[in-house]
Amino acid sequence: MDHKQRYKKLRLLVSRANKERKKQAQKIDILCNDLIAAQRDFIKRLRTISFTANFYEAIIGTTDLNSLILTADKLIKNEICNANVAFFLCQAEDFELHLFESNQPITLEEQRLENCFNPELVDNICKLNKLCTLDDMFAMGLQGNLIGLNQISAFTIPLGQFGQSPGFILIYRSSADKLTTEQLKTIAAVTSGLSQAIASCQALCHSAD
Repeated sequence: MDHKQRYKKLRLLVSRANKERKKQAQKIDILCNDLIAAQRDFIKRLRTISFTANFYEAIIGTTDLNSLILTADKLIKNEICNANVAFFLCQAEDFELHLFESNQPITLEEQRLENCFNPELVDNICKLNKLCTLDDMFAMGLQGNLIGLNQISAFTIPLGQFGQSPGFILIYRSSADKLTTEQLKTIAAVTSGLSQAIASCQALCHSAD
């Protein structure tokens, strides 16, 4: 084998080695990214678990409906900064609104968003029984002087899991700080237990009457 052939073979070996090294580096990058993503998801799940545990610990044993919802309101606002929260409970041909003062009130032409809900809209949201966006609310009959709605990030989270929901939670804040999917998932994780607690309080109230 002459010098040129040896040199050509050496270059080929070096080229193959470089390609293999690049492939290995890409695999390592993908693995690292997967590990980082998995760790991020794990941290998010831990946060949800922690919130859920603290939430149930705070409401356990509460028998007064107003106290129960007030506690839930505070916990949700602590979890989602600058959020406005309202609780809608379905009743026969009407609804019950539980609203506590917020540090970040948002008014729309002197009218708050929760005051734009009528019995028909509340009933439609309860029947749909799923997370609703502002567009969904409009499609189901949201009305009012809502010129400033483009400045709001709003969602409703149902209190039930199957069939028609007994109510829902309205959460909204400035669109400059939009509500995230993770925040909504965290709150949704406690709605089933909260719904059962609300039903228990209502049953106790009716039995006392």
